[in-house]
Formats: sequence, structure tokens, C-alpha cells
Amino acid sequence: MDQTTAVWLVLAAAMLAANLPYFSERIFFFFGPDQARKPVGWRLLELALMAGLSLALGFALEARLGQRQPQGWEFYAAAFCLFITLGFPGFVWCYLRRRRHGD
Repeated sequence: MDQTTAVWLVLAAAMLAANLPYFSERIFFFFGPDQARKPVGWRLLELALMAGLSLALGFALEARLGQRQPQGWEFYAAAFCLFITLGFPGFVWCYLRRRRHGD
């Protein structure tokens, strides 16, 4: 796998992971009964877990391609902001879309 493929793989995985908490009403996607509305705290916890898993995937691919570079707090702040931005479509779907009468 070359570097370009690894970058696109991490971006695609992060896009999917950032939107997953908004498309399931179950806690961590498969625990517990399907709730009418999952609390925001659970969504934030799932979002943080998915961000960590996406970073771990990126670090693993970076280590596989070569030497892993040390990162400062600026990298993690930017990565978190990018992750939140990637999750915007799921947020819109979950909270801002117009609901039909049957929903």
C-alpha cells in the first residue's frame, strides 16, 4: 500500500466513523434496546471513541509505511476539529432534518 492509498483509507474510515453515532439509536451501535432517542452524552462518548479508533488506524498505517512522527497537541486539536467536521452530515440527519408525521 502506498502513502496516497493510506491517506484516502484513513479519510474514508474517519468519515464513516464520524457519522456512525448519529445513525443508530442503540448504545455503541448494538448494545441495549433500540431507544426512541439516544441521549447526547452517549453520542459524544461514541464520537470520542470513534475519533480515537480513527487516529489509531492512521498511526498504524503510518508506522507500517515508515517511521511514525511524534505529534504535538496542535495535531490532535486539528484532527479532532476535522473529525467533528466530517460528522456534520450525520448530525444534520439526526437533529436538523424535518421529521415527517410518522417519525
